[in-house]
Amino acid sequence: MWLANNWKDYEVIDTSHGEKLERWGDYLLVRPDPQVIWNTPKNHFGWKKPNGHYYRSNKGGGEWDFNNLPQEWTIHYNELTFHLKPFSFKHTGLFPEQAANWDWFSELIKKSNRPIKVLNLFAYTGGATVSAAAAGASVTHVDASKGMVTWAKENACSSGLADAPIRWLVDDCIKFVQREIRRGNHYDAIIMDPPSYGRGPKGEIWKIEDNIFPFVELCSKLLSDDPLFFLINSYTTGLQPAVLSYMLNTVLNPIHKGVVEAQEIGIPISSNGLVLPCGASGRWTSC
Repeated sequence: MWLANNWKDYEVIDTSHGEKLERWGDYLLVRPDPQVIWNTPKNHFGWKKPNGHYYRSNKGGGEWDFNNLPQEWTIHYNELTFHLKPFSFKHTGLFPEQAANWDWFSELIKKSNRPIKVLNLFAYTGGATVSAAAAGASVTHVDASKGMVTWAKENACSSGLADAPIRWLVDDCIKFVQREIRRGNHYDAIIMDPPSYGRGPKGEIWKIEDNIFPFVELCSKLLSDDPLFFLINSYTTGLQPAVLSYMLNTVLNPIHKGVVEAQEIGIPISSNGLVLPCGASGRWTSC
């Protein structure tokens, strides 16, 4: 398992009864987590009165109960700064477990000793974008949500990357990739974090089980003659590490000689030294 274990402003303190107790900077949050199927004593004081507690509804969705939690605050990861705010669907605008991947590809970019063009698809609030830019890459950030792209720009500015070579695009990822192929553009690295389900701007349906493999095939046509890496993240139960590995091997290695690895990603739990699994990632790197 790949661990996001270099955080100072974030930690998973404890987990029990379908929930996790987290520290986000100075604030404690309790949020549901489907991986937490164990029932252990909730001894930490944070369980009793956190700054924010998201309760699931039996009818779907849920709602927050706040206790002295600001509408927005920031946390830091190394030299990066991220803006946080609670969403109506339990998220905060950041997936801390992805720091395991940020560290990995940042090191690849720094050691490449050449200009690296990165394409970040389904790029959300830009954790991977600002990490790659801070490592010295030029980045094209694509997300269909204007609000998410605006948020990502704020994260870049707060991280001292306002003038970094980042292209910010509000667009449907599939259609953008198709246009880039027609334009003859290429990238040295591709990052994608596709949703399990979604709809395009004209009602197009995205189901990851049906669409992810042809989309990876499509994206492979954008790779340069000397690609550096290809990263796929998955929070979908059916896309286990072995599936990600199979896709990357099948699509990329007949064209570009490289190495494929795939693992669960996770975050250490402070109270007991165990690890909370948080999805999976597949990584292809050139030999």
